[in-house]
Parts: sequence; structure tokens; C-alpha cells
Amino acid sequence: MRAKMRLMGFRGAAIKPLNEEAAAELGAELLGEAIVFGVGGLCVYLEYARQAGQARRREDEQAAALREV
Repeated sequence: MRAKMRLMGFRGAAIKPLNEEAAAELGAELLGEAIVFGVGGLCVYLEYARQAGQARRREDEQAAALREV
């Protein structure tokens, strides 16, 4: 709960402890969002790497064609 409040911009506020059920629910929600964000970031990185590889291959092919000429 402290981490959530810090992310929302509240600092130094007294926070009463959560009961076990609310803490488990909040933790599960946070973990689920972190997994979704991580998978999304990984997909973006893999697509970037794939595009960069294609561009590099295309440049290599063009350079080879110019050397042949």
C-alpha cells in the first residue's frame, strides 16, 4: 500500500495496515499488472530487434550489390 501511495504522489502520509485479504488482492493485482507490462515491453523490444536485423540485412545486400558493380 505504501508503494501504491508513493506512485500516486503521496509522501509521508500515515497509512494503516491492510488486512490479509486486501493485501493479497492488492499484491495479486500489482503482480498481474507487472507481468502484462513486462510482456508488452518484451514484445516491443523483440519487434525492434527484428526490424533492426532486417534493416541491417538490407544494407548488407545493397553494399554487396554495389561492390559487384
